[in-house]
Amino acid sequence: MPRPCKRRRVCALPACRRFGSLEGTGAPQPLEMTVDEFESIRLLDWVGLTQEEAAARMGVARATVQGIYTSARKKLAGCLVEGWELRIQGGQYELCPGPGTGWGCSPCPRRAKQGEMCMKIAVTYENGQVFQHFGHTAQFKIYQVEEGQVTSAQVVDTNGSGHGALAGFLKDQGVDTLLCGGIGGGAKTALAQAGIELYGGVSGSADQAVEDLLAGRLVFQPDILCSHHGHGEGHSCGEHHACGEGHSCHS
Repeated sequence: MPRPCKRRRVCALPACRRFGSLEGTGAPQPLEMTVDEFESIRLLDWVGLTQEEAAARMGVARATVQGIYTSARKKLAGCLVEGWELRIQGGQYELCPGPGTGWGCSPCPRRAKQGEMCMKIAVTYENGQVFQHFGHTAQFKIYQVEEGQVTSAQVVDTNGSGHGALAGFLKDQGVDTLLCGGIGGGAKTALAQAGIELYGGVSGSADQAVEDLLAGRLVFQPDILCSHHGHGEGHSCGEHHACGEGHSCHS
């Protein structure tokens, strides 16, 4: 029995799905580029991701993305050099349901297409950096975004709210997107129920992380999960951070 083909994640369908010569010349039969091949071109050539980052977005192995991309580029070359008609359709893909799924389509193409570029982004915050445990953060830095640009930012205290209440706290603040380091499964569920888009496994400067998110180049871990919350002082969760005894952060 043949192994089933894994569906590739696609953020949005192309705005135009048919290209060809105005003079009507070219091959008798149009070339067909699959939607997932188009997505590989969008992520690698337009957004500027690496093959590894594009593979994470599409939910496949790096070698798979490399193969998809090579096929797509060959078809583009035929279209440009020979004037062949190109149609984008079909393929083994799964379309993103939209904001709030954690797929990492940053900024969300659907939101941009609908003119909904007003966002409120929260970052777990400490001394200018992304704090590395969502449930223990004492502060969030909240950024107001309009038309893809940060228009204002403020640091707010959580007032001792635990991880179980932080999703509600963010929702009350009008936040629709969260950047953080490590995060537990219960908190991820609460954020999803609140309709808040999550980007976990983020580290470094908070301001730079937001800038990277809006530019579509944020490095994050969509499947990050902290399996234990009772770590001690000096412990941090997230990418490139060591986990202490009895604690693990993994993706």
